[in-house]
Amino acid sequence: MKINGKPENKSLLRFTTAGSVDDGKSTLIGRLLYDSKSIFEDQMEHIVQSGKRLGRQDLDLSLLTDGLRAEREQGITIDVAYRYFATPARKFIIADTPGHLQYTRNMVTGASTADLAVILIDARKGVLEQTVRHTYIASLLDIRHIIFCINKMDMINYSETVFRNIRVDIERLVKKLEIEDSHYIPISAKYGDNVVDYSENMNWYTGKTFLNLIETIEISKNKNTDNQRFPVQTIIRPHTEEFHDYRGYAGRVAGGVFRPGDEVTVLPSLRKSKIKSIDVLGKELSEAIAGDSVAISLEDQIDISRGDMLVSTDDLPVISQDINLMICWFNERPMKIGGRYLIRINSNEAGCIVKSVNYRMNINTLENDFENRAINMNDIAYITIKTSKPVFFDSYKKNNITGSMIFIDEGTNETVAAGMII
Repeated sequence: MKINGKPENKSLLRFTTAGSVDDGKSTLIGRLLYDSKSIFEDQMEHIVQSGKRLGRQDLDLSLLTDGLRAEREQGITIDVAYRYFATPARKFIIADTPGHLQYTRNMVTGASTADLAVILIDARKGVLEQTVRHTYIASLLDIRHIIFCINKMDMINYSETVFRNIRVDIERLVKKLEIEDSHYIPISAKYGDNVVDYSENMNWYTGKTFLNLIETIEISKNKNTDNQRFPVQTIIRPHTEEFHDYRGYAGRVAGGVFRPGDEVTVLPSLRKSKIKSIDVLGKELSEAIAGDSVAISLEDQIDISRGDMLVSTDDLPVISQDINLMICWFNERPMKIGGRYLIRINSNEAGCIVKSVNYRMNINTLENDFENRAINMNDIAYITIKTSKPVFFDSYKKNNITGSMIFIDEGTNETVAAGMII
């Protein structure tokens, strides 16, 4: 689409939904898409027919995102469902995540790339353990903007008093977690109150509707902008007559801005060189910024392979075998102190051993539990590991790409945990 002869350049907002079981996350997304005219006729017909087969009397918009048969039969979300839509103001990618405790790992997956978290709360129940858990995980993942939607206001007769009491409880939690930006909206996802259009039943609410808020909210985009980080994923050697001597290092810029002529240091060898060119699809670029997938060639012939990283000579990451990090444990088998796992930071892999569990997070009290250090599925803990070789990394707050990792069971190849480096 073009405006005044120029391509339209709308900003992209990634957000994730979370909350306890049956708080209406999928219904909210369905209502948002339905009322904003973002559902095609064949999708609408499919939802209607699916609802009839399942014996639903009213139009069930949660069926738009709950795609698994088990989800539709149980009326819950199990897997992470992604939906894409756009309005004249913005483009959106939505990750609809599960509410059940055993699917907390799916919530971590969906929230890991989000700019904004939308946490739903059942107005009849108020703040629950899962509300605290999901808010804490959003804070841990450095999501700086959270919208709390107090849903099912229709079931408490649109009571302003109940909404304000729940808001007081949430604000206490937000203050404790030091969340930068929080918003509170009373909604009824089922009937559309304050989702796209203002509610006639809640004239006492003077804030923005949900759609208006996500269209206009200013997102902090200052992550990963200062520190030059380029993890190498693969080596490009065309071996053609035209590019006989070309050697490019392909990957995705994880931080900072790279330009031809910049001096860089190659990790782990600490060899230095200058950028000769930055290429993509046969074109040379004048610069590459965080998020760009490019191929970088250097002036010097240096032995570089997958897992290495190009960084600014004046700003090296930490290089160490001892790492302290917060983890969310995904696997049904408990984590073992002294256990051996494979870790992956970007394209870099190494073996590791769990040296110690420093504490486990008590989600109910948001306090550190130094007594019970057994780490089971969905537990969050602060641990120390030792890697089989020196690895290079930043803190998660400094760079959420070079500061995060996954743990892999070497025997089963399962991803057993996600970690954020402190």
